[in-house]
Amino acid sequence: MFMSKREKWITYGLMILATLLTVVPFIWMMITSLKTQAESIAVPPVLLPANPGFQAYGKVLREMPFASFYFNSIVSTLLIVVLQTLIAAMAAYGFSRLRFKGRDAVFMICISILMVPGQIFLIPQFLTIEKFGLLNSIPGLVLPGLFSIYSAFLLRQFFMSVPKELEEAAIMDGYNHLTIFFKIMLPLIKPGIIACVIINGLWSWNNLMWPLIVNTSMNKMTLPVGLASLSGRSGVEYPMLMAGALLAIIPMLLLYIFFQRYFIRGIAGAGIKG
Repeated sequence: MFMSKREKWITYGLMILATLLTVVPFIWMMITSLKTQAESIAVPPVLLPANPGFQAYGKVLREMPFASFYFNSIVSTLLIVVLQTLIAAMAAYGFSRLRFKGRDAVFMICISILMVPGQIFLIPQFLTIEKFGLLNSIPGLVLPGLFSIYSAFLLRQFFMSVPKELEEAAIMDGYNHLTIFFKIMLPLIKPGIIACVIINGLWSWNNLMWPLIVNTSMNKMTLPVGLASLSGRSGVEYPMLMAGALLAIIPMLLLYIFFQRYFIRGIAGAGIKG
């Protein structure tokens, strides 16, 4: 079914409008980071700064342990993404390709966790981390996020789309399930793996609640917690806050730009079932 010229103009117009609504806050954040404090809180709002400058960026780096925030976020995000994706992929392979008694029932129980608000697990997780003596540490940040049932569900759909003949041929050649998993199955679901890496990376990088609870030391805080502390001061310095936010989103922005085609393919292929 082909769209008429008028329908195309309406469709493109709505898409342009949606894009502007998405991009304008980001542009406003960039402009605000170049303003003075007086310009950022002026009424009516000042669209462009009279003398654009990068003073706010220098202030963020001088007055806060921003390098420590960055290091903690990078290390915790890398550990969570790598370990969580590996664990989720192994669980997904077991739920999709291995046959054992109660497999579907166990999978449905795991899926039911998605219906439980994550805040309910905060107290048990905190008490567990405290018992292990891992407060104010990178392992304390990482351990509760090692398993994601959403990632397991997503990757299970990809595994189920792989023809069983490939696996059967590998078994006939003498391969065990561990070799099949790493050498055959994982390369075939690369779009799904990359989609999980981006989703889990964004979640971990932007996570505020758990790092805020488990860490109280300034040098052990992640970027979201460090930036949130700026709002706790008497009077928010908006140029400084926006400068810090811009510096914080650079890694995830680059990650999405470089791998967006795999991400889109991975999300689109999540509903495929062989």
